[in-house]
Amino acid sequence: MILNHIWGLYAHPVDEWKSIDQRHESMTFALSHILIIALLPCAAAYYASAHLGWSIGAREATFLTQQSAMTMAVAMYAGIIGATFALAYLIHWMAKTFGATPTFTQSLELAAYTATPAIMSGVAALYPELWFVTMAFLAGLAYSVYLLYSGVPILMHIPEERGFLYSSSVVTAGLILMVILMVTSAIIWTNGFGPEYM
Repeated sequence: MILNHIWGLYAHPVDEWKSIDQRHESMTFALSHILIIALLPCAAAYYASAHLGWSIGAREATFLTQQSAMTMAVAMYAGIIGATFALAYLIHWMAKTFGATPTFTQSLELAAYTATPAIMSGVAALYPELWFVTMAFLAGLAYSVYLLYSGVPILMHIPEERGFLYSSSVVTAGLILMVILMVTSAIIWTNGFGPEYM
């Protein structure tokens, strides 16, 4: 069922949003979706960091120790899950301002399914070239934004004009969350919890 939603979001997003809205799956289903999808980029990043090595420009490949790569992958997994829940909370919190009354489960569905392309773009780490991973992430992020704009009016049951403003607010909140994650990572790295290189 989860894979059906993923395929639908890529192949026919508007119809898939309508299907998601009609089914109103449980919190467990939305949670299991994000828990499974978040494993993919973390596993790819672990394998690339410990076994393939990262290349930046013409420099030699850089490897992390397996322990350090595992720690980074677990931290990445926790960050993805935490950011998705934070986005769901912001979607739920902003809803009344735009005339929507979603349950938290609907907000989590919107956050989880919208974030799916951006999260899955992390699989690009299997080709650990910085330029390639960056391009894949930007493509995934752009498609996530498209999914958000197409999904908000359907899941939140509001007119498209209000849905556009609501989506724009969610995009802004999502970008702020991304910056917070990056700053938190930088603070943690500079305080002695950075990766160990081979």
